[in-house]
Amino acid sequence: MITDPQEFYKKLEDAASYTRSKIDGFAPQVLIICGSGLGGISSLISNKIAIPYGTIPGFKTSTVQGHAGELQFGFIGTNRVPVMCMVGRLHYYEGYEFEDATFGVRLAKELGCDTVFVTNAAGGVRKGFKPGDLMVISDHIYFAGFSGSHPLRGPNLEKLGERFVPMSDAYDHSLRKTFFDSARALGITRSIHEGTYFFAAGPTFESRAEVRAIRTLGGDSVGMSTVPEVIVARHARLRVFALSLITNSCVDTPAPSALEDDPVAMDDGIASHKEVLEYANEASKDVERIIQHAINSL
Repeated sequence: MITDPQEFYKKLEDAASYTRSKIDGFAPQVLIICGSGLGGISSLISNKIAIPYGTIPGFKTSTVQGHAGELQFGFIGTNRVPVMCMVGRLHYYEGYEFEDATFGVRLAKELGCDTVFVTNAAGGVRKGFKPGDLMVISDHIYFAGFSGSHPLRGPNLEKLGERFVPMSDAYDHSLRKTFFDSARALGITRSIHEGTYFFAAGPTFESRAEVRAIRTLGGDSVGMSTVPEVIVARHARLRVFALSLITNSCVDTPAPSALEDDPVAMDDGIASHKEVLEYANEASKDVERIIQHAINSL
């Protein structure tokens, strides 16, 4: 939790000054955050400048497989849209505070970005979701916030945004429409849905009962990222688009009874990070094509 706004402003300015010294006047418009296994999005960038997270003052480093841990700057598309790309993100479950996990979003705002494209790998909760499907996020459930675990907890950063931030329109309608239009224009045949993302802090995958509870509450996909970044982005008045790549179908059937059922069934449908990366890699080319087209259309 941020306790001293002035100290945080100083840390943010130090990071921005260092980054500006490395990008030589480059002014990014769009921040892209790459989810697990989706770092290939950065291959879309031309005239690339890469800065490892660990060299930027105040910027922590990612510890998760599939998250490279560097900022990349350059252009996307024939319209040469200037972007800043986070190849790998920081997660709350890694032990970082929210101010660290969302630091890249605030740095992007400081450097001039006005739009954020967030991607993640997520579990499919809605019946009918299959690994490899995409889900455009239209809303979220941030259950942790109900108990006070919130990225905006503490003194408000008045220079960045207002104290009370509405979340009813967090996911920009026009950006969502642009994504669907781009997918149609490219002839993408992969299933693309729209729905509500449920944030779970992790690092454990969901239990069977938790999956049923999430569905009852209205969640369509579930993952361990994105919502804290979206909250901070909206606080900073950035437009937001977010996408889930469904990498596993969540197991929701009741656990087999030790009194009468075969316990071998306990392994059916078990989730793993390896599976997440495999499905992300398989679907990444379609994701890259659509995101390139959508950003080029801005």
